[in-house]
Formats: sequence, C-alpha cells, structure tokens
Amino acid sequence: MAEKSVERLAQRLVVPAEPTPAGPLWLSWLDRYPTQMALIESLHVFKPVPDRANVGDAGPARTIERALARALVHYYPLAGRLVLSDAGAQQAVDCSNAGVWFTEAAAACSLEDVDYLESPLMIPKDELLPPTPAQEDDERRLVLLVQVTSFACGGFVVGFRFSHAVADGPGAAQFMGAVGELARGAETVSVEPQWGREAIPDPAGAAVGSLPEPAGAKRLEYLAIDISADYIGHFKSQYNAAHAGGAGGWCSAFEVLIAKAWQSRTRAAGFEPDSPVHLCFAMNARPLLHGSLPRGGAGFYGNCYYIMRVSAPAGKVAGSSVTEVVRLIKDGKRRMPAEFARWAAGDMDAGVDPYQITSDYRTLLVSDWTRLGFAEVDYGWGPPAHVVPLTNLDYIATCILVKPWAHKPGARLITQCVTADRVAAFHEGMLDMS
Repeated sequence: MAEKSVERLAQRLVVPAEPTPAGPLWLSWLDRYPTQMALIESLHVFKPVPDRANVGDAGPARTIERALARALVHYYPLAGRLVLSDAGAQQAVDCSNAGVWFTEAAAACSLEDVDYLESPLMIPKDELLPPTPAQEDDERRLVLLVQVTSFACGGFVVGFRFSHAVADGPGAAQFMGAVGELARGAETVSVEPQWGREAIPDPAGAAVGSLPEPAGAKRLEYLAIDISADYIGHFKSQYNAAHAGGAGGWCSAFEVLIAKAWQSRTRAAGFEPDSPVHLCFAMNARPLLHGSLPRGGAGFYGNCYYIMRVSAPAGKVAGSSVTEVVRLIKDGKRRMPAEFARWAAGDMDAGVDPYQITSDYRTLLVSDWTRLGFAEVDYGWGPPAHVVPLTNLDYIATCILVKPWAHKPGARLITQCVTADRVAAFHEGMLDMS
C-alpha cells in the first residue's frame, strides 16, 4: 500500500489577477469580537472524476490557484492583512495585496487508502492544512491560506484556514463558491461581494464577556454519527403528529437532531435534575438587517449572526420527549428577532453578552453547516464527497451538523460534547429512536 504521507511541492503567494483598491477597510463590532481572532480550519474532500483524467487540463491545484487569483479581484480584502491594535485586537483589513498563501501538495496514496479522510484521520490534519510560512512575522494578521493536496487516484483535498474576523460561515462559503464558478469557466462571479460593515450594529456599551478558559475544563471526546433519513423522518413524524392542525406544525431536520443530541448529552453527562443546561446556536441575522445592508444583504460576507441561548433544567431536557425538546428550541428561535433588536439598541441587561462562548460543561454549542453552501462548491470535479470541520478546542462542548458523505439522504453529526467515559452512553442515546 502506498505511503500515507503528504509532500508539499510549493508554497507561493496568490495576488488578485487585476489591480484592486488599496487602503484600510474597517471591521464591524462583530468582526472585532475577541473570539473571531481565529483561523477557522476545514477539509473539503473531492473524489476523482474518471473522465477528467489525462485530458491535458491543468489539474485541481493549478485550476483552483488561477481561479483564486481571479476571485480575489472581487474579494480583494482577503488578499490583505489584519490591522491589530496595541492590545492585539483586530481593527481593520489593510488592503495591501499582500496575497493569499497557496500550498500545492501531493500524496502518493489514493483517497480510498485513507478511507476518504473519515474519522479518525489516517493523515494528520496538519499535513492537509496550509502551514504558516516562516516569512509571516505574525500569524494573527493572516486572512486566508489554502492548500490543495492531489492524491494518486485523481481525487484531491482542499484545506482552508479562513479568518473569522473577515467572514462568517455563509460568507466563507460564498467566496469558495465564487472560486468554483471561475474555476469552471465563468467570466465573472454570479454574486458581487459587498463589504458594508457599517451596517452591522455597534451598540453603545455592549458587554464583551471573558474568553473560554481551558484551565479546569473537562476534555471532551470526538464522535461522528451518521443519521439516516428514516431516523430524521421518524422524529419529524412524531412532532407533526403532536401538532396536527395546530401552531408549529412542522419542524426541520436541524431542530430534530439538535433536540435529540441535547437530550442524549444531558442524559449521558448525568447532570443533577435541577441543574440548568444550555443550548447555544448561531442564527443568520441578514434577514433582520435587510434594510441597512447593501443590496439587502445579497453578497455580504462579513459576520452577521446572533447566538440564541435556550436554557432549561437538566431534568426537563432529559425527561421530556424529543418533540417537547424541539418545542423549547422553536421557542428560542422565535425570540431571536426581538432579542437581536434589544442587543442592537444597547438594551440588554447589564453584563449580558449573547456572543460569549463558554467552556462551562453545561453549555452545548451547535452549528448547522448543511445550509452554508460548502457542500455545493464545485471546482470542475463536482461537489465534495464530504466536508470536515476541524475544531482545535477540546474543552468547548460542540455539535456540528453537516451533509452526509457523498450527498446521501440523511445527515452527519460531528460532536465533541462529552468526556471519554460518557461517549458510549451518548452514542447509545442517539441511536435510541423511542
């Protein structure tokens, strides 16, 4: 069997293919939020396409590199560097055309040899993610790095490290989709990007909570669970039957799966019945700022979301039906417009920071990657077989919903939400369809 290692062939700067504006672009309050000072990492796995082999085309790395240079004409801030304050906080993007670091790499094995990078990864993630070059004196200022690793079978993996200060999930996917359009031969991007950060609220005196603290926090175990369409349909049918002819008569796959995960985790962790447990999830705020965002939000790629928090006693979450837990989540989602408006107006209670991320074990942070657009990105070889979000913080309880492998019906939950001794109980709870 071929060696399961990656050889980096070249690393170079990609700059916009045409002249672009220079100077600083200021970040919004939400862009400047302390937890955005991070490079979000992900792997995007593309299977080989037989009819694209040996036809004399440029191959994935060169195709994506050329499209990247063209996309940066429209998304030129991504080729800049962050401007930091004396305290190290991100303030603006210096549109200097410094360039995006692009790494070209190759693996001697096939994707099949490494199980298409299913968990556990048979190639260390750091070999598939673009490294920070030695000549960059401050990694915190980087906005985007890309690595394309070609495999012997003709498949490839694109590794991204993307600054959360400059784009949220939908924004990052919008950019990747633009690169894909240009890689497939489009003359220009179908959605013109908008900066427009002045449209994001900047509430006077908005509280900024402390950063998550690893000291003393529990270390949490990774578990990926594939969920069938029948499983989702079973719990949706239960909910629909309970609400036939009444309000709230339908629910989404996200609501069902997150309710089931919150309940299974609460039971597995063994919290005291009267102990409060919390579910936090980001909701897209673009519809709420339609009137102030440029072009009604079309093309806006900056941070524009609000974190909803749903709380209940552990005994209620553990002892209720999945339908009742879904109802709790729906109630939280309904509060979002009014709560966001209060935050934007500076009317939150003193010291309350809805954006605070915590390492408190009683809090589960969930994300829905199925609707962001990553699974639809196509560089000319079809959409990815699967997308792998990577988390570097094993002390924050997380649950990420992604599309299943190769777009089969159903979903995949990527979790890191219980300690190692509770993983089996959590998994069993998730499999229980009662």
